[in-house]
Amino acid sequence: MPSRYRDQLTSEYGGRLVATIDPMAKCLLLYPIDVWEEIQKKIEALSSFNPETRKFQRMMIGYATDVEMDGSGRILLSQVLRNHAELDKHVALVGQGKKLELWSETNWAEQTELWLSQASAGGELPAELQSLSL
Repeated sequence: MPSRYRDQLTSEYGGRLVATIDPMAKCLLLYPIDVWEEIQKKIEALSSFNPETRKFQRMMIGYATDVEMDGSGRILLSQVLRNHAELDKHVALVGQGKKLELWSETNWAEQTELWLSQASAGGELPAELQSLSL
């Protein structure tokens, strides 16, 4: 874990995180424990009668794993999680506000290349982004 994240995660959350799969991408989602507990409550509150909602619940909650940073800021991920994200020695850790995404360096490069090519091909922005000024 890079020091810019490690220090805050240690001081605010005791280095306790939850790792789960991203059901829409080949990456892992890392949440500080307190943030995950709020998200888990919202996911559990969804109706389990909708097959798509139930699938989402199974993926997000079913793969959720408590992890703890060691003194060097490392976390130990299960083989199941590493397999989903195709992680090897080279990874990309991407800050996303209240969570982090963990990608294999190769998958991250391929995904960003795809997103950039779609954007340059004139892809339409979603309505909620069209009013955003950067």
